[in-house]
Amino acid sequence: MNKSILSTSLFLVLVMLLVACGSNNSSEITEKNSNQSQEVSEMTNKEKAVAVLESLESGEKKAVEDFISSEKYIQHNLDFENGREGLIGSLDYLKSVGTKVDVKRVIEDGDLVAVHSEYELNGPKAVFDIFRFENGKIVEHWDNIQETVTDTASGHSMLDGETEIKDVDKTAENKELVENFVKDVLMGQNPDKLTSYFDGDNYIQHNPYIADGLSGLGKALEEWAKQGITMQYDKVHLVVAEGNFVLTVSEGTLGGSHTSFYDLFRVESGKIAEHWDVLETIPPKDEWKNINGKF
Repeated sequence: MNKSILSTSLFLVLVMLLVACGSNNSSEITEKNSNQSQEVSEMTNKEKAVAVLESLESGEKKAVEDFISSEKYIQHNLDFENGREGLIGSLDYLKSVGTKVDVKRVIEDGDLVAVHSEYELNGPKAVFDIFRFENGKIVEHWDNIQETVTDTASGHSMLDGETEIKDVDKTAENKELVENFVKDVLMGQNPDKLTSYFDGDNYIQHNPYIADGLSGLGKALEEWAKQGITMQYDKVHLVVAEGNFVLTVSEGTLGGSHTSFYDLFRVESGKIAEHWDVLETIPPKDEWKNINGKF
């Protein structure tokens, strides 16, 4: 065979092999990207919310980029700038200070996901995070953070206790019960109804300064009154519920300071059975890093 023809034939074979390999690699890359996109789309909003919180610990920004809207993200943590980039810009610092996130409870109500966690962030913290979703992306975030207290009046920690979501069919009923309790008792609209919301003195308390039972609550309020400490709830901003768990977000004052109250209640047989809370003093407006406000 002519050497020129042989060389041409070999060249064509090599080109065909390279094209085939390139085509296969392209197909593999396309398939891999497609599988990754499918995995992301199949994640629940609860899983996405937890993945974003885990980014605070790992310092990796992938979950933040995948699950938080780059255009609409509204930040209500007043220590962060508005928008997704404000959170991304803080990840290296959060990792450098040894941030840890231990998720205890996650509840979902429509487009809202609330997460109850223990953080290690310049010391142990009890934290509630709430995320609002649109079309599978996080578009808004609220939170409340409080230093944990280990020596508690009840002997319970601020985060232990029941975690299992039950009675999902009673979500609306339990939501109404708790919202009415906050308005009647905590906001003082109908304080005489206090005992109707509880099964006698059976009440598990995780506020570190209050003992179990209505008797423990009464004693704490009495002691605070003697010290001139007042607690006032003025407005309920959000109520997030799933089954037997109901979280309320309220605004008011504690000891004269502008305060954000996050209260999580567990309902059992139509009565409030357990309570956790996180209280945070709202800083003056000139210290805010965004203009969205706490609520």
